[in-house]
Amino acid sequence: MKKISLSCLFRHASFLKTIRIRKLLMLIVAGIINAVGVTLLLAPAGIYDSGFSGTAMLLWELTPEYLLFSYFLLALNLPFFIFGLKKQGSLFTFYSLFAVGVYSLSSFILIKYFGGGGDVSPIVGTDLLLCALFGGLISGVGSGLTIRTGGALDGVEIMAVIFARKIGITVGTFIMCYNAVLYIVVGIVTGSFVLPLYSVLAYMVGIKAVDFIVEGFDRAKAATIITREPDAVARALSLTFGSGVTLLDGRGYYSAEAKSVIYFVVNRFQIGLMKSVVLSCDPGAFISVTDVAELLGGSSGKSPLHLFRRRSNIAEKAQQPDPQPAVEAEEDAVTAEEV
Repeated sequence: MKKISLSCLFRHASFLKTIRIRKLLMLIVAGIINAVGVTLLLAPAGIYDSGFSGTAMLLWELTPEYLLFSYFLLALNLPFFIFGLKKQGSLFTFYSLFAVGVYSLSSFILIKYFGGGGDVSPIVGTDLLLCALFGGLISGVGSGLTIRTGGALDGVEIMAVIFARKIGITVGTFIMCYNAVLYIVVGIVTGSFVLPLYSVLAYMVGIKAVDFIVEGFDRAKAATIITREPDAVARALSLTFGSGVTLLDGRGYYSAEAKSVIYFVVNRFQIGLMKSVVLSCDPGAFISVTDVAELLGGSSGKSPLHLFRRRSNIAEKAQQPDPQPAVEAEEDAVTAEEV
């Protein structure tokens, strides 16, 4: 039994070699940002954060003053991160625990020494709308940076991963239901649903902030194009955007007609130009545009200068005359001389 426990210990300790100082620094920044949003904007206005952070705020409100927000934050999050160690992996668990520790320590310092958690926000005063909007925005940025670094600030996500499948719902539905129940309980306990509704507003702003931080402002779009002019469309897209084009074979179900399918990735600012390029080559083309969660490989991580150079090279090749006709002309001349 001792040998097994020691082997497990060493196996879980091997992840320490993969820890990066740069990521730890990013998690410190993320934890401080999240603490600023919650303790200096949301908590003073009586607006509740989502997940275990919001639950900790409610327990802090209902218990004696010596039981601080930071204590409940650690007590709620740590068990679930440790319990989810097997599912999420050692590195993710370490980063998450580190981020929660920074978040808790920063919240403790801000509440004790900088007026956080009082009745009036030291940043925007008593304006509930500003507290909700900017509190949700700032805490969302902190959560997004944590997720992008490889961790999490809220153990409710781990709880959702563990229990959602067992009760037959998705992780997103579980988290949404948890927050809905939390805000309803807050409304019942406080005797008013005004602040819970502001909390919902802060939650929605925070979700959008997380999406922007994790996925980026320049979110990629994937275009699926069904056309009868694949060569012309592919050539025009390649010349216009300076990026690769993927051609696939397709067939209509009812007509049984062979068609070409083009898969092409652009950013959201290029969608209009892409549509005009495709329709100028084939007015009857079918275009479907969907979101892309992540891009790896190819030219997805290349700089604009690289893409400009690539576009220039493609344009130069397109302008060069085809050498094949010249070769054929020489062969014809030789044949005529022999005759």
